Amino acid sequence: MPVLIASERGEIGLEAGMALLRSGASAMDAVEAAVRLAELNEADHHVGVGGLPNLLGELELDASIMDGTTRRAGAVAAVRGFPNPISIARAVCEQLHQHVLLVAAGAERFADELGIARGPTLTEEALSIWREGLSDAGLAAAETSHGPGERAYRRWAFDRISAMELPDRPWGTVNVLALDEGGNLAVGVSTSGYPWKYPGRVGDSAVIGAGNYCDSRIGAAACTGRGELAIRGTTARRVLSALEAGSDPEQACATALAETLELEDEFRAPLHALCLTSDGRHGGASTRAGGTYSVLGARDECFHACERRKV
Repeated sequence: MPVLIASERGEIGLEAGMALLRSGASAMDAVEAAVRLAELNEADHHVGVGGLPNLLGELELDASIMDGTTRRAGAVAAVRGFPNPISIARAVCEQLHQHVLLVAAGAERFADELGIARGPTLTEEALSIWREGLSDAGLAAAETSHGPGERAYRRWAFDRISAMELPDRPWGTVNVLALDEGGNLAVGVSTSGYPWKYPGRVGDSAVIGAGNYCDSRIGAAACTGRGELAIRGTTARRVLSALEAGSDPEQACATALAETLELEDEFRAPLHALCLTSDGRHGGASTRAGGTYSVLGARDECFHACERRKV
């Protein structure tokens, strides 16, 4: 029975993805379609068009996709000028088998060769949020919402910006996990990364095993939040290891996240994980209370929200 789950704000693409699954399309098709809609949502300032830019006021996008049946994967990072990096990542997965990850100009060149559409990605609203986020009020709100690590990160960003020559104009991620009629799993991840990040920074979203991992024999997992912790903890792959050891999806996510709590990180911010298995079970966990994710089954008329387990 087909199932789709998505992290916060990924629900915008679930109906389109499920329509494909109901018609017999693959999990990869559903994931790409769902993530593309999230990338085109200008109201979402964590991914794709309207995402928040780096220290230089430039928007760099990361994405990855993984097929659980073949365990082929494709990823791109630091891409500029392409609204749908998930489609470039899928092209890497399916047409560039000698590689898994392309970055920056190389990824953009490959997309041009394939005729993938370029387009504007940075919006005026995103730039306004980018500027206001480093104000005194923005720093205070960051600490209230995400803890002292987020305030420390933004203070670092402010200090770096002050020392750099800026142009005249001036963090979050979407996960979609799909199970198709044939029992195949796929995962797609897309993000604009941390706002005010150092140019060229790549987080976990483009790193297979950290922000994304998928094996149809075991399950699929993806992460959002503090990507550096997910990279250091190989968190997505750790979720599958916990599944193999007998944990249910929720406990597997909690176990993988718990390991990251042991890592020293002066810029610590919340980290979240999602998991879907080939028999349709799913679960999520977060290092912050109150996290949710969305679920849509083939027989459901609309998606519903599930709570993530607090670690």
